[in-house]
Amino acid sequence: RKRRKRNVENAAKFMRILPVVVKAFEMEITPANRIVAQIGDAVVLTCNATGCASPSFSWRIQTDNPLGGTVTHHGTYSTLTMSAVNINNAHDYLCTVCCKDEKKEKSVKIEVYSFPSDPVIEISTSLAAGEQTIVICTIPRVYPSDRLEVLLKKGDRVLHEQNFYEDHSTNAETKTVTYSFNLTTEDIGKEISCVAKLPIADMDFEPKERVTSQKLNANFGPKNTVIIASPSNSAMEGHSINLTCVTDSNPPPQIVWRRQVADKIVQCASENNVLTIPQAHFTDSGLYICEVTNLLTNKTEKATVEIVIQAPPKNTTLIIFPSNAVKQGERVTISCTSTGVPTVQITLRKKTDGAITTLKTQDGKYTLESVLLKDAGIYECVSSNELGEESQHLELDVKVPPQNITVLVHPSENVQEGENVTITCSTYSNPPPQMILKKVHPDKEIILTSVNGTFVLYNVTESDTGTYLLDVFNEVGNNIKMIEIAVVGRVENPNQMMLVIIAFSCVTGIAVPVVAILIYVSRQAKINGSYSLVKALRLKV
Repeated sequence: RKRRKRNVENAAKFMRILPVVVKAFEMEITPANRIVAQIGDAVVLTCNATGCASPSFSWRIQTDNPLGGTVTHHGTYSTLTMSAVNINNAHDYLCTVCCKDEKKEKSVKIEVYSFPSDPVIEISTSLAAGEQTIVICTIPRVYPSDRLEVLLKKGDRVLHEQNFYEDHSTNAETKTVTYSFNLTTEDIGKEISCVAKLPIADMDFEPKERVTSQKLNANFGPKNTVIIASPSNSAMEGHSINLTCVTDSNPPPQIVWRRQVADKIVQCASENNVLTIPQAHFTDSGLYICEVTNLLTNKTEKATVEIVIQAPPKNTTLIIFPSNAVKQGERVTISCTSTGVPTVQITLRKKTDGAITTLKTQDGKYTLESVLLKDAGIYECVSSNELGEESQHLELDVKVPPQNITVLVHPSENVQEGENVTITCSTYSNPPPQMILKKVHPDKEIILTSVNGTFVLYNVTESDTGTYLLDVFNEVGNNIKMIEIAVVGRVENPNQMMLVIIAFSCVTGIAVPVVAILIYVSRQAKINGSYSLVKALRLKV
């Protein structure tokens, strides 16, 4: 306890020995000396006093211009606040502090600039290779503009350089640099850069360089358009082919596929650069057209490829004109057509009785100026190529009316009563003819039909004497031969003659039945092809 009391007494003695230190009156401004501010930024100047319990503050500009800010006092310090500095704030600001009879002053210099944003690049919208392209670089709200330097670059190469040393504007201004050049296809993908610099060495701010870049995307083409056929432009029937249309164009072009069919151009069902022919048919052969259009350059280019689909002969057709059945003497054309790739070879042949004759044709046609019966037969068209063979056949029927008629009368055209007369007819015709033997009679016509071209008159009498017409005919014509037959009666003695007179008297009584018999005989003659009055009478009597 005694030691603690002694320590307290020693501390009191020490405090009485130390002198009381009073701090001197001082002032300072922050930021000190110099401020670099961008137009539009907020700036706060603080004036602080020490060593004075109740200092008084005042702010002014050495040129006596308006402060352009708000002053606020806070006891031992004061602030001057500029919410958005502008060019008019570029001055020396003086802060004065008074403490009783003592006054102190300090100043700070505000320097302003404007370099708020990166340049803006505009490139003419009609970017077509080979045409003039305009590049515009805009640097917004620059101050001081007389220190501005601008570079326009394409890749690493400087296209244009411009400064504004002669510009003494007192305001922040937007500056523009324009440059034009001819665009090439090699420029596609390269960058156009606008480099803006504000190199004020005695002003400390960042950035002092701003860069904006934009890739060149020139519109060009179409050009160098080709069609690539895969696996090739020739394929077997049933295989698939892909046609790819390749072109140089920017932007990508509109593609239309067309195909030439005969004398017409038809559009194919595809709107991209690949046209597929699945399971190709030989009718898919032909000229294919790829038409490409750049809607921005308004240019169109076409490419073509000939597609060949190989196939054995198909659609072989044999035609006989005017008909397969014609009349002798008509003009007949036999035509053979066929399709196939490679080109087919057509052979026309005639088959007759096992013999084959190759006919000489022109473009697959064979003409008979006046057809004959010997030209009838089977005609065959054979179409062949290295992939196969196909054939068709037709039969030509040549119709000939009866001709070269030969008539034989046996035993003779002059016969005696009771003999049989055989009339035989032979002819040349197609189709085989029909034959009718007619006896010319003043009251009625007696018609007989033949059996295999033969007519028989049995037991002829004098009444059979007369003119006979032999009508030979078929569907295409007829021919008539006239035959004169004379029947001579036999010589009778007087007694026999008397018997005949008596018989004639008897016959008169039965005339009516005889007429009926004659009618019957006539009908039978038409049915049998021959007649005999003697036989007929025997049957009825």
